[in-house]
Amino acid sequence: MGTKRAPLLTAEEKERIVKAIEAAERQTSGEIRLRVERLCAEVVLDRAAWWFKKLKMHKTFLRNGVLIYVAVDDRKSAIIGDVGIHGKLGDGYWARTLAAMTARFREGALADGIVEAIHEVGERLKEAFPYDAVYDQNELSDEISMEDEK
Repeated sequence: MGTKRAPLLTAEEKERIVKAIEAAERQTSGEIRLRVERLCAEVVLDRAAWWFKKLKMHKTFLRNGVLIYVAVDDRKSAIIGDVGIHGKLGDGYWARTLAAMTARFREGALADGIVEAIHEVGERLKEAFPYDAVYDQNELSDEISMEDEK
């Protein structure tokens, strides 16, 4: 019988993160998702890309979905933007945003780092893909995709 591990995120942290996603998406036609796992046994960008596809993030009408991926125990993370938003922001933007997020993780502020990254990504999505009643249909769930913690 194994010992029970602490949850990846508390209920309060999950609520803060979902509210941050909802607030960011109210200003843009873009979509933001978060995937949180304990372990990532492969190249983090490969794993994040796999989840990007599994969560159907490439299916947004304007190809403006962004996935924030975090493997907590392995201390690996990635931020991936679909072709619509990546083409407007480029590799440097994702690297800077990821660096700011992981700096907060090193301070022991996992949820704060995620919320701040969501806010930053939301601001760039708002600039590149402002809210438009025609396209803003909340195409993807705002809920966190989390590893089963049973």
